[in-house]
Amino acid sequence: FDIAWELLQEDKFVQLRMAIYSNRAEEAKFRQLVVNSVMSTDIFDKDLKQLRNDRWDRAFGKNTETDVTRAIDRKATIVIEHLIQASDVAHTMQHWTVYCRWNERLYVEMYQAYLDGRSDKDPTDSWYDGEIWFFDNYIIPLAKRLKECGVYLGVSGDEYLDFATKNRKEWEKKGRTIVA
Repeated sequence: FDIAWELLQEDKFVQLRMAIYSNRAEEAKFRQLVVNSVMSTDIFDKDLKQLRNDRWDRAFGKNTETDVTRAIDRKATIVIEHLIQASDVAHTMQHWTVYCRWNERLYVEMYQAYLDGRSDKDPTDSWYDGEIWFFDNYIIPLAKRLKECGVYLGVSGDEYLDFATKNRKEWEKKGRTIVA
């Protein structure tokens, strides 16, 4: 992140910076948004996950925020984080063939890391159960939240949740054979 931030500070990007923020307060807010967005991709850190869940609850649960601007900023930040998370795992919320193609590529990458000694675990041993867990504990809840906040306008939120649910069911039926 620091390298990207330093690049943004170069003189040749002054107009871009002016379009993004116009003062130090906006710059600090933008930087925090970018940091939160990058950190949102760390989906296995339990503390970060709990912080995101708490922010979601504050933004979309019973809202006691009296500062309207702050409430809007909180919602925007958490929605951006969730969109970035969704983009990181978008293949799980698309057609079965798309899911299988990208799931296989991830598996091959992780299996190669195991063969090369860069990983201690053969992913084959836990791939089937891991995918079920991932759908139940991350993908489907994420798709439900995105649908709930209305970020996908129209039918897309329904489609992503529908594909995630169908892919989970399909994986449950075919996954053991695929991994074998």
